[in-house]
Amino acid sequence: MREYTTQMDAARKGIITNEMKIVAKKEQMKEDELREYIAKGQVIIPCNKNHSSISPNGIGSMLKTKINVNLGISRDCVDMDMEMEKVQSAVDMGAEAIMDLSSYGDTRTFRRKIAKECSAMLGTVPIYDAVVYYHKALKEITAREWIDIVRMHAEDGVDFMTIHCGLNRETAKRFKKNKRLMNIVSRGGSIMFAWMEMTGEENPFYEYYDEILEIFREYDITMSLGDACRPGCIADATDTAQIEELVVLGELTKRAWDKDVQVMIEGPGHMPLNQIEANMTIQKTLCHGAPFYVLGPLVTDIAPGYDHITSAIGGALAATYGASFLCYVTPAEHLRLPDVEDVKEGIIAAKIAAHAADIAKGVKGATDWDYAMSTARKKLDWEEMFQLSIDPEKARRYRAEAKPEKEDTCSMCGNFCAVKNMNRILDGEIVSIFDE
Repeated sequence: MREYTTQMDAARKGIITNEMKIVAKKEQMKEDELREYIAKGQVIIPCNKNHSSISPNGIGSMLKTKINVNLGISRDCVDMDMEMEKVQSAVDMGAEAIMDLSSYGDTRTFRRKIAKECSAMLGTVPIYDAVVYYHKALKEITAREWIDIVRMHAEDGVDFMTIHCGLNRETAKRFKKNKRLMNIVSRGGSIMFAWMEMTGEENPFYEYYDEILEIFREYDITMSLGDACRPGCIADATDTAQIEELVVLGELTKRAWDKDVQVMIEGPGHMPLNQIEANMTIQKTLCHGAPFYVLGPLVTDIAPGYDHITSAIGGALAATYGASFLCYVTPAEHLRLPDVEDVKEGIIAAKIAAHAADIAKGVKGATDWDYAMSTARKKLDWEEMFQLSIDPEKARRYRAEAKPEKEDTCSMCGNFCAVKNMNRILDGEIVSIFDE
């Protein structure tokens, strides 16, 4: 029997767990330094004791920025094998977390399959699954039934759960007084808002928060405090509803820490570039430095089909100023369920954003990859460049589709290649571009 209940409990007792050792090695960080961050709540290691296949990762602003991939079965796409292909593809491309957002069919079988076979952190949103599992009218679901679904997900090996408990009756009342252009765009937030309106009851995730914390403590699950009031368009960014919910999430963070439960805070969806830095500062202040998990933010509303780009722009800036965890966005965002290629495009965009932020904030070893690529480019070592590319297959394909006359150039510059000509002239050779 282990001497601690959660990673935070162990850290506070001075115990360095096996998970901490693995994460410290990945992050090139001293084990005791990492342990201190975990004890303070500034770093988390989501790792359910029932998720035996996991390769632990740490999330915190001083660590490498991690990315999450959303997927799952829906009424319009019930192909479990296809979704598992997306899971494997995401892990192969370096995604550190998978969120199963299934909203139709045999969700528990799919969730357990991911927990058994997937080495990435597994996250879920129990509120979605409750609607599917009980298969009855929303207003007929009881407070006890909402909580029972949380325990089911805990037993199944889920490492972190999004719990929408910041939207209580008081914040809902304020939301109705302060009109928005896009209302509530969070699926979980809209479901809970509707349930409270129809039943007249308090949000059970808020009312019975301490009971949920006991479940999380028992299984060592990380609390992902959901942003039910995240802005769904730039017009609603940093409004009363968003900030008031964040204040509540800050209070709930302290209550979780009192139970040794790890916490991360979910953040804004759509937000202009000029508001991102301030939002990261507000979050760190109100939520006491807990890791921040952002969806994007998407910095403009006009790009359906290209929202992996609008998200990557915002994500890079958010992570530079303190976000720890980026939820990928695919080209299919706002349009349809993403296919395997959409998932790939979303992951690549998110990885670029995360890496760019790691460079900007000086994460140890972040620039090593760039240095290696620059060295390969200087030597015109195409094979090395392919291997170092964030997407080697695409880099190889692009070059193969437009083969240059000279193997040591590309079809863009040919003999005008500045790298080739500088190498030659500095080696004392004659450069005669048109005669070669």
